[in-house]
Parts: sequence; structure tokens; C-alpha cells
Amino acid sequence: MTNVAIIGASRGIGLELARQYAADGCRVYATMRTPDRPGALGALKGDVRLHHLDVTSDTHVARLADALSKVAIDILIHNAGVNPGHGKADPDTTAEVLRINAEAPIVTVSALLDSVAASDQKKVAVMSSVQGSGRPRAGSPDLYGDSKGELNKRFRDIEPQWRDRGVVAIALHPGYVQTDMTGAYAAITPAESVTGIRRVMAGLSAADAGYFLDYRGKEVAW
Repeated sequence: MTNVAIIGASRGIGLELARQYAADGCRVYATMRTPDRPGALGALKGDVRLHHLDVTSDTHVARLADALSKVAIDILIHNAGVNPGHGKADPDTTAEVLRINAEAPIVTVSALLDSVAASDQKKVAVMSSVQGSGRPRAGSPDLYGDSKGELNKRFRDIEPQWRDRGVVAIALHPGYVQTDMTGAYAAITPAESVTGIRRVMAGLSAADAGYFLDYRGKEVAW
């Protein structure tokens, strides 16, 4: 059985990732901040196992790593993120967004890397965005884009270490998806995005390690 871990699975792309992988017969380890109120995630059919995780909490990350220490994670997708919208942000908001979007994916994947390296597939994706291309830009009003640019930078810095463990890791742009972040006017549905993401993840090979790809498998400029 293929073990899939989805970080940030309560809604949108993460929820659809959990739904599709579970429907395909995978065992899904899905994280959310409110497992006592699982909502749509708790109603999914298949082998879906919920874990409590606030990605800004080092204690939560360590607890998750311990809980999954005996699990060989074939596919790990770090999807959790926030979009504060446009406009100049105050220092506290800036720090929080960078913590969630740029720092947490690297910290969480690193904490789970032993479990990924123990699997057959050894695949990782951190959810970035084309809005991070060419970022970060000092003084930009687009904190979301800046935070994804910072994630891309941190990913490029650490990915060679993950590769040395035999892990194939990519940064991934899911497309402009209809979620709570974007509204109904985005270009594609979560189902369309996730269908493409799953195809990309299934086709990953060692030659793809360290690349920035979109949900169609096309390379995105850093």
C-alpha cells in the first residue's frame, strides 16, 4: 500500500488531495489544526488518518514526526499555507505569513524526512506558487508572493541535502485554483489541479529532483 502524507488537508487543494489518494486505495495521513472538528476531511471514504498539526508549533511538528516514525511515507505533500491578500502588512502579519509559508514547509519536511527516506517512492512536494517567481522583492505589497519566493529560496538551499538521502523533492505550483483563498473566479477546480498534481508525483524520477514544476509537469521559472 502507498502511504501518502498531506500537510494541511482540511480544505481546498489539501482536502482534494486526501480525497483522491484515499479513493485510489492509498493510506492517507492528513493533518489539520482542528481534528476535533474534522468537517469534510472526517467524512472522506477510505483509509484516512487524521493528525493534529499547527505548522507554526515546533511541539506539534515533533509530535507528528514521532507519530509517523514507524511509517514509510512514499509521498509527502506540504500544502498548508495562508494568503493575507495585497497591501502593506504590519510586522506581526509579515512574520506570521513567512513562518507559515516559507519556514514551516522546510521544517516539517525535514522532521519527516527519515520516514520518507524509508519508503519505496521517496517523493516530496512543497506547495509554492508562480507568484513566487522572481521574489522576494523588498517592499512589495504582495506578501503572499514574497513568502512563496522565500520558500523557493529555502527549498533550493536545502534540497541537495534531501537528495543525498535519496529523496526526490520538488517545488510545486498547483495552478490558479478555485479555493477559499482565490474565490470562484480562478481558472481550475481543485479536482483538476489535484488530478494533475497526482500525475506529476507519479511520474517523478531522480532527474526531477530540485525542480519547480506546475500541476501539468511544466517547469516554472524561479
